[in-house]
Amino acid sequence: MTAVLTPPSTSPPTPGRRRSTRAGRAGPVAYTLLVLAGLLSVFPLYWSLVAGSHTNAEIAATPPPFLPNATFFENVSAALEQAPLGLAIVNSVVVAGSITAGTVLFCTLAGFAFAKLRFRGSGPLLALVVGTMMVPTQLAVIPLFMMIAELKWVDSLQAVVLPTLVSAFGVFFMRQYLVTALPDELLEAGRVDGASTHRIFFSIVVPVARPAMAVLAMLTFLTAWNEFFWPIIALTAANPTVQVAIANLGSGYVPQRAVIMAGTLLGTLPVLLVFALLGKQIVGGIMAGAVKG
Repeated sequence: MTAVLTPPSTSPPTPGRRRSTRAGRAGPVAYTLLVLAGLLSVFPLYWSLVAGSHTNAEIAATPPPFLPNATFFENVSAALEQAPLGLAIVNSVVVAGSITAGTVLFCTLAGFAFAKLRFRGSGPLLALVVGTMMVPTQLAVIPLFMMIAELKWVDSLQAVVLPTLVSAFGVFFMRQYLVTALPDELLEAGRVDGASTHRIFFSIVVPVARPAMAVLAMLTFLTAWNEFFWPIIALTAANPTVQVAIANLGSGYVPQRAVIMAGTLLGTLPVLLVFALLGKQIVGGIMAGAVKG
């Protein structure tokens, strides 16, 4: 009894398989658009480096310079002499980190309560929280400053941190995410096992809400780092955040744009460092929420 060997099939792939293979690959047009988008995103940062490396006359020349030089370090030294940028960066790290941690924790707690817990007045209370987003921030400045003056918190970091530990947007954002992402069956299983509400929150809700918490943390950190209106009222030039310190740079009859751009770039470096170190975790958390197993 002899075995019959059949040659491998040489039939061309079906059109459906060819289409699926092509759909999984990006063409030259997609790569070109991605490169252009990346260059446009990086250009403001690069121009800050170039402008911070020249004088006002060189920046205003035609054509303007397109390459940085060693003058950048002199402009950085001038910026450090005109404003306490080192202290400002430390203050901004403390303020933005505290606000981010408090906002993520409290907004996740409130979002879980509004999404999955049943209590009297939850609907009107949620409407009240969302309605506060329509109130301009400027209306609360005077009573808020009077309050921190009574507490003797003027020119202290808690005056900037405590009023913004919770945001209405964060509560609404976490509530909308948990309504769809957190099945009621998980909560019922936890209650059947005898877990308390606090145990359910930290053992069930937090792992499910981690992608949304990562997004909220990123948005909150950027907002707190770039906040200028309230810190310049509550703080002074002796104990500033980054944005308040940058506002005091290059002062004079003719603003020193190179010094301002050098100080701005120096104040941006911690944010770039955070995203360079934690960017993969942030994107991974966001993508984890987009993939349904």
